[in-house]
Amino acid sequence: MIDVLIAGGGYVGLSLAVSIKKSAPHLVVTLIDGAPEDAWKKDERASAIIAAASQMLDVLGIWSEIEPEAEPIKRMVITDSKTADPVRPVFLTFDEGGVDGRPFAHMVPNVALVGALRKTAADLGVDIRQSTTAKDFKSGDHAVSVTLSSGDVLDARLLIACDGVRSKLRDAAGIKTVDFDYGQSGIVTTVEHERPHDGTAEEHFLPAGPFATLPLKNNRSSLVWTEWTHDAERLIAGDDLVFEEELERRFGHKLGRLKVVGGRQAFPLGLTLARDFIAPRFALAGDAAHGIHPISGQGLNLGFKDVAALAETIVDADRLGLDIGSLAVLERYQSWRRFDTFRMGVTTDVLNRLFSNDITPVRALRDFGLGLVDRMPSLKSFFIRQASGLGGETDPKLLGGQPI
Repeated sequence: MIDVLIAGGGYVGLSLAVSIKKSAPHLVVTLIDGAPEDAWKKDERASAIIAAASQMLDVLGIWSEIEPEAEPIKRMVITDSKTADPVRPVFLTFDEGGVDGRPFAHMVPNVALVGALRKTAADLGVDIRQSTTAKDFKSGDHAVSVTLSSGDVLDARLLIACDGVRSKLRDAAGIKTVDFDYGQSGIVTTVEHERPHDGTAEEHFLPAGPFATLPLKNNRSSLVWTEWTHDAERLIAGDDLVFEEELERRFGHKLGRLKVVGGRQAFPLGLTLARDFIAPRFALAGDAAHGIHPISGQGLNLGFKDVAALAETIVDADRLGLDIGSLAVLERYQSWRRFDTFRMGVTTDVLNRLFSNDITPVRALRDFGLGLVDRMPSLKSFFIRQASGLGGETDPKLLGGQPI
């Protein structure tokens, strides 16, 4: 029988499989991925990996493989303006130094991250099954029976859904969600520029939403560009000249001439929070448990926090001879993660509502607040530590750089 069956072959599913198998090699871990074998190699996106997550990846033996492709974020600049403003005053800056002398985050190409995780999972003996998904499941007293799209039926002690924000397994488990559609979409692409970015990330708060530029290797930047959905659809469907012209209006000319070097995609933005993270012999992790606005850049890292907490819960229970799929064991994971997820969801929701508008009194108030934080070193230090994911006394061991 399979001990842990993971549905979803993205970074959450893979890192969870690696975390469990590395700490408890005797457990049988199987991962099912609905995508074709090499689909992950076509992902042109990049992700911000906070310091705590990079510590976790280091413990798992993966960071050394990823680091040559990672670009440290040495400086963060926040501005608030309209698209047509000739000058964009800087209201808040997080300067080089990060946390304990290291960057508070790195930008990592998704293909490098997923590739390293897949290789490590295979080396550890994780059984990865491609091009099949979990259609349905039925939980029993001692196992969960999972029916795959291929027609196969697998029995496992625990099923974990890492199948995204529109999780079919979450629905099959009868777990309800809190949902809100922002009417915004996030445009993601990569640009090349003439001058170096010097490791600086910038976030411009514009009326339609934040426009973030994040540093990559070789004079390139990853963009996360928030627009109202109807405008985003028009920009994605339009010709290259219109797209680059609109992009230049937001990016500016500080780094010289721009060239779009990656495909452009748009993703609808909303808030989705699962009311429960667990059910009998079943758990949610990553976007299946929570989908938040990218305004804080914490979506991926919330998933890594889920991984660290759930892996530690499973491994500790196994070492004590407990049933890893029982609700009594899984309740520890839920209590560990649900409040933090709810807090982050509310925070990003409030920030998006506060900054995605052009109401003059609101704009004046938020600019005053940003300027106040910029003049208080102790408060800036607190926010940097929070953003890096470091310093929590109750954090899972992996996030603190310790093996389970």
